Amino acid sequence: MNAILEVKNVNKTYRKAKRPALDDLSFTVDEGSIYAFVGPNGAGKTTIIRIIATLLRFDEGEVRVGGYDVTQQPREVCRMLGYIPDEFGMYGGMLVREYLDFFAGCFGIEPATRPTLINDLLDLVGLEHRREDEVRSLSRGMRQRLGLARALVHDPQLIVADEPAAGLDPRARVELREIFRVLQEMGKTIFLSSHVLRELDEIATHIGIVEEGKLVVSGPVAAVRAKLRPHRCVRVRFLDGLDDAQVWLLEHPDVLSVERVTKNASIPPEEQLLVTLEGQEPKIVQLLADLVREGFEVRAYTEEEDTLESMFMNLTRGVVS
Repeated sequence: MNAILEVKNVNKTYRKAKRPALDDLSFTVDEGSIYAFVGPNGAGKTTIIRIIATLLRFDEGEVRVGGYDVTQQPREVCRMLGYIPDEFGMYGGMLVREYLDFFAGCFGIEPATRPTLINDLLDLVGLEHRREDEVRSLSRGMRQRLGLARALVHDPQLIVADEPAAGLDPRARVELREIFRVLQEMGKTIFLSSHVLRELDEIATHIGIVEEGKLVVSGPVAAVRAKLRPHRCVRVRFLDGLDDAQVWLLEHPDVLSVERVTKNASIPPEEQLLVTLEGQEPKIVQLLADLVREGFEVRAYTEEEDTLESMFMNLTRGVVS
């Protein structure tokens, strides 16, 4: 798979700052992925996003979008990229359709093709019924969706969004998440910075965690999970016979440990066990088959997975600038 975004050894220090905002930062984003870029406050997320968007110069390193250098070829980069800042400055007196028509003109899109383009974009972001309304009349969630439509007006291949769900209510966050899914299905690459990790957990294919301007980890979500937890954990619920099942499991060659679940459980603790296994997916399937063959009445059998939030907490120290 080809990389659409390449960040290599980037350094950035603001004037009078006590430490670098970015410290030899390097990562790549593959085409067609949804890359969650997360970190504590002051970690450097917005700094690198503004660099990618050609809005901020850096001290050392190299950043390329679609093969174009952000410093030497900013016009080509802007054609490849749709930028969604954390807060949009919008022309409140314009109608929604006029707002998109204005930016389509900025990108040199022919007037004859704009009405169809605008209709398609408004349909995509669910604002077709507000096309004749003034921008100032839109809610924050609607303005965020309109900003996304603006970022898509020139058909970019990479969407870069800085805290796109900030300040949105739960319904608006769900709607925005679904739009990002549709964009990925259309072949777009999404680069998201956000503190709403539970929302990213639903859609992210890749993750990069940054702290104090340094990359802590980067890669496919599944690979990062496997790195953090080399063993597999399975939560097993039984109809009865829990004591016998615990004894049997402890003697199983693939089982490393067995714990009765006693905290943060919505069901009685005596009904479930947390089993840690050596090995990968086939071992999990085989263990269930072995339990059933031995006559244990298994009510539920679920693998425990690290969320983006738990990975973030495990890998960062919470340093705030």
